[in-house]
Formats: sequence, C-alpha cells, structure tokens
Amino acid sequence: MCCRRLAFWACLPLAVLGLSETFHEQLHIRSLPDGKVASRFSFSTILAGAHPPSPHNRSLDDDPQHYTLFPLGLGQILREYAVTEMHLTLNAGKWSYDRWGYPEEDGVGTGAELWAWMADGADATVDQRWLGLRNALAGLFCASLGSLDELRTTSPGFVFAPGALPDWPFPHAIRHASLPSEHVCTENLTPFLKLLPCKSSSGLASLLNPHRLFEADWHGMGLHVSWLPEEGVQVRLTFQTVSDPLRPSNKRDWSFGSLFDRTIQRSCPVASSSEIAVALPFRVPYTISPEPSLVDSGLAIFDVSQMEKPLDVSLHWPQGFQYSTSALAEAPLSIRRTLKGYTQDNGELSVLIKNDQDRSVDVAYLETMPWIVQFYLHTLILQIDGVTRPELLRNITYTPPVPHSRATMFQVIVQIPPRSTLKLSMDITKAFLRYTEHPPDAQRGWDLPPAVFVPLDSEPQRRIYAPTLLVDLATPDFSMPYNVIIFTCSLIAFIFGSIFNYLTRRFVVLQVPS
Repeated sequence: MCCRRLAFWACLPLAVLGLSETFHEQLHIRSLPDGKVASRFSFSTILAGAHPPSPHNRSLDDDPQHYTLFPLGLGQILREYAVTEMHLTLNAGKWSYDRWGYPEEDGVGTGAELWAWMADGADATVDQRWLGLRNALAGLFCASLGSLDELRTTSPGFVFAPGALPDWPFPHAIRHASLPSEHVCTENLTPFLKLLPCKSSSGLASLLNPHRLFEADWHGMGLHVSWLPEEGVQVRLTFQTVSDPLRPSNKRDWSFGSLFDRTIQRSCPVASSSEIAVALPFRVPYTISPEPSLVDSGLAIFDVSQMEKPLDVSLHWPQGFQYSTSALAEAPLSIRRTLKGYTQDNGELSVLIKNDQDRSVDVAYLETMPWIVQFYLHTLILQIDGVTRPELLRNITYTPPVPHSRATMFQVIVQIPPRSTLKLSMDITKAFLRYTEHPPDAQRGWDLPPAVFVPLDSEPQRRIYAPTLLVDLATPDFSMPYNVIIFTCSLIAFIFGSIFNYLTRRFVVLQVPS
C-alpha cells in the first residue's frame, strides 16, 4: 500500500538503494607546555558509496535528496554548485606555533578562510559556482562570506593541494579567499550545531557551551568536505579551543565542568563511535578520573557509550607547576612577518623564517593580498645572515593586482639551510582609495590576510599560518564634513535668528522718569 501512494524508491531503505550513512564523533584533549589546554571536537558523517557531483550532470540531476544523518542543507549546496572538495574555517585569536606546536587541524588562520576544488566545464563556470557557493554558505552559517568576492579570490593550487579527485575527463580548479576581519560567534555556532544529527542535546556536542568556548584564548570552527574513494563523501565538522585553566584557579587541573561548564548526560544514539582521547602527562604523577576504557600510546581513551553518565572527565597534577607534559612536536619553523614603513604610500614586507633543524628545508610560501597592497617584485631580496642568496629561490608564481578587480597572489618555494634564519624582503606600495571605499572604522586600518607556509619535506605536509597584518592607508579626515555641517548650520541659525528677530520684534520708546 505504501508503494502505491509514494514513489517506489521512497519505500526502500538506504541499504537497498546502495547508500548508507555513518556518524562518528571524537574529542581530543591535550595539555600544552604553558599550562593551557587544547581541545578538538570532530564530528564526521560519511555517505558511503557516494561520489562528488559532476557539473555536467548538475542540470539533469533532479533526484530528491533523502538523508538520515548527512546534513540536507549542506548536501543541497554541494550538489547545486558541484563542489568536489571544500574547506571553511572561522577563527578568532592567534595560534602560537612556538608555544603550542602544531594544531590538530591545519586551518588556524585568523578570520574566515574558504577554499574549494570544483570541476570545470558545463554551462556554469567555476567562478559562477564559486559566487553561488560562498553566498550559500554565508546564509547557512550567518557569516559575512559574501565579502569573499573577486577582490579577495585567488587560485593557489600548489599550497592548497587537494585530496582525492574523481578521474573525470575535465580538469579541476581551486578558488581560495580569506577575510581576516571576520570572527566566529554564537550566530555561527547555532547553525553549526544544526548540521549534527544529535544537535547539542546529546553526545560530545552537548559540551559545546558558547559561554565557555568564546572566552577561550583561541577558538575556531571548521567545515571540511572531501571524497574518500574507498568510503564515500565525508563531511567533517570541527571545533577547536585553547582554554586557560590557570586563569580562575591558578592550577593546571581541569575537568569538563571547568573547561565547558557542562558534562555529558547521555550518548548520541545514532553515533557509530563516540570517544574521548586525553593526552596523558609524561614522566610526572597525575590522576585521571574516571578510569579510561583503554590506554594506548600515551592516550587515555573513553568510550562514551559505555561510560557511566553523567560523564565528567578530569585530570589532576599533584605536584602543581612542577611538571613536564607529553612530548610535543614543535613546529619545525619559527616565522615572523612584519610590514615596515612609516609613510602612507610605500613600505616594505619583511619575513623571517628560522630553521632550527639539522637539515635544509624546502618551504612553499604564499601571500594573498587585496589589490590595495601591490608588490614590487624586482625588489625581492633573500638573505642568510646578511648574505644575499638568490639561488635559494625558485618556482615563482606572481599574479599582479588589478585595481578594484583582482587580488595579488605571490607564491614561491624557498630553501632554508640548516640552523639558519632566512630573511625575505620586498618593497610594496599602498593604494589611494576613493572616499566611498573606506570602511566605517577607516582610521583603524585594513586587515591583511595571513601568509601560508608549507614545509615540503615533512610528511604529512602541514600548513603554517603567519599572523595577520594591519596596513595604514592614506585616509581623509572624515570629521571635516561634520565640522562643515556644524559650522554651516550654526551660521544659518545665527543669520536666520537675527533677521527673524528684527522682523518680528516690536520697537518702542520708553520714557525713563527723571
């Protein structure tokens, strides 16, 4: 009877249709050398047997999308704009590689960053679909991603290498844009939670308390869509924080209650796996509660579905600050990036890259700038300990800016000798803007996107983000129109008041008695 009233496929389970969905969630917590605690939430949904949408079949593929765990709102966007791989991050704060090492997720650049690989061809070009993609994501996450227009879009395919791409006869293209002034807030977290099958009512997502997440020293959320040839299409939602337990109690001890002000009351019923991994201290006494389900390779693993509820994991150091945490893989490079110059029309971009290893390192270096900052490529200088070494530079890719139309992209590979510091400097010029192009807080300056560095000799290759920069452009005195208006209004009021007074006042002669 059901199949007579509805379409036949609607009565079949996902297993019969050849599609199945699985949901996995994980929380990884590790203590940092400076006493802070880094937490990484990861929620992964896999649509087994699925393939990325092809742009050539986009107009013909009108089949309805029925999901059980896979987020429908995101699935519609991916199919509409034929996205093969996509990464979106929203971060607030500056990640310190020197103190915290590598993050669990590479995308820690300040502000918003979006990059996607899309197949070329069909009726809609890559740029047209890129426009629709960022506008759709802006509406989905309540973020200003619509500002990632062609003035900030570049195509740096070397630094942002894709994962697995389908073997199609037409090529793929990348589009990348960043907005350093964008920050993550509760308006972004709410739609983030709505993409999860259990929302924030159960499972690890119930720990995502915005009052505690957004007071952390650093926090950021991410959306990652990729294709796994052996499994299917994967959507992975992540949230990272760096909390400071020393701030309220002056102790390194932490628990779910102190970090998130919440505990896990119930498990997510649709999660195929739900686990908590805690990095244990190294060669120092500690106490962890409750007893973990498994201890493997310095990690205490808790199976949330098997643990007694409510679940509140805590870690205690009896010796206070006399501690040494587990071995932390320090970032192989130390990077300093500054913008020099005191004038409002010219300056110098200076980058210092320090290699503390006993071997040379090849590094891919990417700069993407809005058109307001232009590079003088002929002034590029590479120095090692004050000695010019141009032979360390190779594979230069430079896209000059077009005013009011296209951003600047500079991509290069540099070789850094062992135990040395490389200095890269280049003159820049700053554009003179129309008065209508200045932001509301024009006197503050313009935020410039972070540079990206990728050590090519490491496996896997990890991206390192330099801090953002603030550039001071020639800014008119926007208070002058206000002063002119006030002066003009005062003058008109004085003239009008005087004339009106003479026209309406009655003059009489008063006799003063003697």
